[in-house]
Amino acid sequence: MRARLFFPLTALAATVLGASPALADDPVELTMYYPIAVGGALTDVIDELVDDFEAEHPDISVEAIYAGNYDDTRVRAMSAIEAGDAPQLSVLFSIDLYELIEQDAIVAFDDLLETDEEREWLDSFYPGLMENGQLDGQTYGIPFQRSTIVLYWNKDAFEAAGLDPETPPETWDDMAEMAAAVREASGGDQWGVMVPSTGYPYWIFQAFAFQNGHRLMSDDGTEVHFDDPAAVEALEYWVSLSQEHQAMPDGTIEWGTLRQNFIEQSTAMIWHTTGNLTAVRNEADFDFGVAMLPMKTQRGSPTGGGNFYIFNDTTEEEQRAAMTFIRWMTDPERAAAWSIETGYMGVSPDAYETGLLRDYVESFAPAAVARDQLEHGTAELSTYQGGRVRRALDNAVQAALTGQMSPEEALNQAQAEADAALRRYAR
Repeated sequence: MRARLFFPLTALAATVLGASPALADDPVELTMYYPIAVGGALTDVIDELVDDFEAEHPDISVEAIYAGNYDDTRVRAMSAIEAGDAPQLSVLFSIDLYELIEQDAIVAFDDLLETDEEREWLDSFYPGLMENGQLDGQTYGIPFQRSTIVLYWNKDAFEAAGLDPETPPETWDDMAEMAAAVREASGGDQWGVMVPSTGYPYWIFQAFAFQNGHRLMSDDGTEVHFDDPAAVEALEYWVSLSQEHQAMPDGTIEWGTLRQNFIEQSTAMIWHTTGNLTAVRNEADFDFGVAMLPMKTQRGSPTGGGNFYIFNDTTEEEQRAAMTFIRWMTDPERAAAWSIETGYMGVSPDAYETGLLRDYVESFAPAAVARDQLEHGTAELSTYQGGRVRRALDNAVQAALTGQMSPEEALNQAQAEADAALRRYAR
């Protein structure tokens, strides 16, 4: 889907703004590849934002190209670069950083800063959301469509099972026991919990491992630690939700349909992105809550989602225009409105200090859960050869959940595959 978005500068506006006639005829044209990874009318929200931007900046036009999920978007953006038709900017996975740097595809924002105001802007974001966008003291990615994994629970289902509807699970043991109680009370008609294992299995598993006190990768993207005993224990727990507790369906659970499973009340709890929050609020006809993920030894969730990047093979004028657009999109008031519209996070503390988002959080407390969970967050799994490394872990998780391998066997195999992919990057 392509959306051509351009508001021409009228002669009157040119006079008022002091713009030259040439500027009206020759705006700086930007192409932006944009991923739509969860349900909902995000394309409409982005289109409206771009319309508003162009109305305020008639010397810049933006073509938004909706390119599928994050992986599809990266592939299309890189193919455009190889074809000599590089976009000026994109929202891509925050974890694409190493691949983009290795291919010399992006520029550091530090090199584009010209004023103290711009430097203050670069320092204004939550540090936890900046981790995946920085390397060797340079910032390459600006957070925008960002999330953490949160727990959604059906308060009505909890009450029907004799559980306190206002109390979500605090620990792994709590979640297993509560999920089993819901399953039993429903006579087998409702699952207690569903944790997705397609789409982004590595991301969900990273949360389990981190909750067990284990970080899966090194800070420099050159090593992973999939076969650590704490990681094995985390995958064993995930498998036990179906095999031991009979509280979750066997096999894999689809990422793309999980929100609908929750809306249709086929499960009382789900783990999913906070980016689904507004859609769940709009669609659920039952009382629900949102909580931080349960813990084993500590709370925790990896951050997730997309960052803005500016591409290398572009002119200085285009890079300045892209900077103008990105700064406009991440303005606190706009970030606040974006968070309310979508459920994604306001990416800076200033966004949550706006009257708009402050009032929204006061009236709808779940809107603050992802932000508050940042205190217990970790950077998303990101390494060199990221696609191969994540694929190895995805396959391991699914092999364990479908009973093809034990968790230990699966993670040992994933470790060996990742080690082979990363061998030439060892420092």
